[in-house]
Amino acid sequence: MGRAFEFRKERKFKRWAKMAVQFTRIGKDIVMAVKDAGPHPETNSRLRTAMQNAKAVNMPKDRVEAAIKRASDKSMANYEEIVYEGYAPHGVAVLIETATDNTNRTVANVRSYFNKTDGSLGKTGSLDFVFNRKSVFRFTPAEGLDLEELEFELIDAGLEELYVEADEDGNDVAVAQGAFENFGPLQKALEEKGIELKSSKLERIALSHHEVTEEQAADVLKLIDKLEEDDDVQAVYHNMAE
Repeated sequence: MGRAFEFRKERKFKRWAKMAVQFTRIGKDIVMAVKDAGPHPETNSRLRTAMQNAKAVNMPKDRVEAAIKRASDKSMANYEEIVYEGYAPHGVAVLIETATDNTNRTVANVRSYFNKTDGSLGKTGSLDFVFNRKSVFRFTPAEGLDLEELEFELIDAGLEELYVEADEDGNDVAVAQGAFENFGPLQKALEEKGIELKSSKLERIALSHHEVTEEQAADVLKLIDKLEEDDDVQAVYHNMAE
């Protein structure tokens, strides 16, 4: 069938694998949200956020409902959220957010990934000076939407920055960013304006970036890939310059 077929097949498999990871992570977000504040999105902003993120990645509705049902069972244990910090090879800072039902397994896996790639796992809080936690909302800018006017209207809700970036498919995505503590007010303000959010997250933003060569970047990505493939890992952040 030729190389073109094999290339398309490989891309499809990669897309499916990425979707499976996203579904697993959002499923955990749903469970933690329900355990935290109940199964009703109208009164549980964290669950509402997780459901918005599920919709953005086309997670099937029955999987969302199944996650809510599982979490509503009091006999089901909650996940523990743990942050790990360390350095990849060549001095790149790496921060990992995890959600786990077995902390011994998770820390052992994370440590092994660092060891196998010549990195070093550090102590909690050791990278506080490298990353700042921010509220980040992404949405598709509707035709005719005046982003400058929207930016002005969202300032009172805690908006710090509003800009447009390209997603992995090359489409324009608007990004509204604010302080960690303004997640709720910003989310509410965007919803009240009828903006359908593609994702709502608390992200770790690097305050400075570490320059590496192309060969060094490949070494760093080996560690990041191993971390992102782990079922207990929710998000991986680094300060490697793009």
